[in-house]
Amino acid sequence: MNIDEVTLQVKNNFSKWQSKLVDLVAIPSISVDSFDQSTLQRSAKWIAAEAEKLGLSAQIINLETDSGKKGRPAILAQRPAAPGKPTVLLYAHHDVQPTGDLELWNTQPFQAVEKDGRLFGRGAADDKAGVVLHLAAIEAAHPGVGITLFVEGEEEVGSPTFVDFLHTYKKELQADVIVVADSNNWQVGIPSLTTSLRGVVQMSARVAVLDHPVHSGMYSGPVIDAVTVAARLIATFHDEAGNIAVEGLAQSDTATVDYEEEVLRKDTGILDGVEFAGSGSLTSRLWTKPTISVIGMDVTPNEVASNTLIPQVEFTLSLRVAPGQDPRAAAAALEEHMRTHVPFGAHIDVRVNECGPSFIADTDSPANEMAHWALHEAWGVEPINMGIGGSIPFISDLAELFPNAEILVTGVEDPDSRAHSANESLHLGDWQKAITAEALLLSKLGE
Repeated sequence: MNIDEVTLQVKNNFSKWQSKLVDLVAIPSISVDSFDQSTLQRSAKWIAAEAEKLGLSAQIINLETDSGKKGRPAILAQRPAAPGKPTVLLYAHHDVQPTGDLELWNTQPFQAVEKDGRLFGRGAADDKAGVVLHLAAIEAAHPGVGITLFVEGEEEVGSPTFVDFLHTYKKELQADVIVVADSNNWQVGIPSLTTSLRGVVQMSARVAVLDHPVHSGMYSGPVIDAVTVAARLIATFHDEAGNIAVEGLAQSDTATVDYEEEVLRKDTGILDGVEFAGSGSLTSRLWTKPTISVIGMDVTPNEVASNTLIPQVEFTLSLRVAPGQDPRAAAAALEEHMRTHVPFGAHIDVRVNECGPSFIADTDSPANEMAHWALHEAWGVEPINMGIGGSIPFISDLAELFPNAEILVTGVEDPDSRAHSANESLHLGDWQKAITAEALLLSKLGE
């Protein structure tokens, strides 16, 4: 393989693929039910057509499961491997998040605009850049390796038919290496592979102290309102330093990458004077330790508040589970903690809404070593293995169904990408390097 030849091919065609990404961003393929779902069919047709131009046989699949679930359009495009060569499954998703408040955007979300080396637009990073990255890398790579391109259309709504799709098309999806282009790089100019992901549990709890509201002047004192009781319960999740204080939740301080505090403060936008919680390295707190966050609470709005004791309140928790722990065991531990720590004998009902598994990659695999080589060649710096505090549960689904495949989690985003938020953007220089790295990886595997 001629490395310079692959690199030059990417460079010469980069403006073409940037223009194609602009075209794909212009299709508002929001997968949330309340939006026009025909846009997903448009973006699927666009991707299938581009795959066929590269010599892949493409089909658009609208899966309907035995249970009656209807999948959003997915693209499955294939090119068989040459004799004796491996097959690589390339994953990305073409659906995007809603735009949110348009007043927070500096540009029109679905009119991608280049400014200061970044491309702004909804999906410009997450994950249409991943889709077009795969297409551009296929074009630039030396032939030989088999290609299976799988572009999902419902990742942003939790991939409700993903497992059914894997089982239905298991034969077509068989691969030696799986590349998931839906994660982050460490920083602009520093590439990475994502080698660990926390699991996720979403739980709801209802705390009740009364069977109806009562006058706060007449009965407060011996009776404490449900919101205060819930707040006291929630406060038991952490110790005074902000560490998780729930027994049975696995945690470790094993992350080896340094994250400078001033950089994290900038990346998060934490307010001046607000201290970070917990102990241990910042990356361990972000990647390998559990967290519990209150993400919703049903309580009386201020504008309709009256002088009555609130009888019951419901809140929703997001529990991020340390890599390696069964999320169901983590959910059971948190439920047990709430039942034993709810104060004053208040009644509590707990419901588990969602469980998503964690992921730990084999960092010593041959494919991982090849990917590190390709990233180094493309960026000219040493890549790192990093964790992600978030969860991508379908990666564990891939690992379970295809246990012999080596899984690589790559990405095009960086701390400034603001995926899911207003002013989402893609660093174009790093995107070109990411295309080069994937083209080199495919070429190397094809040897």
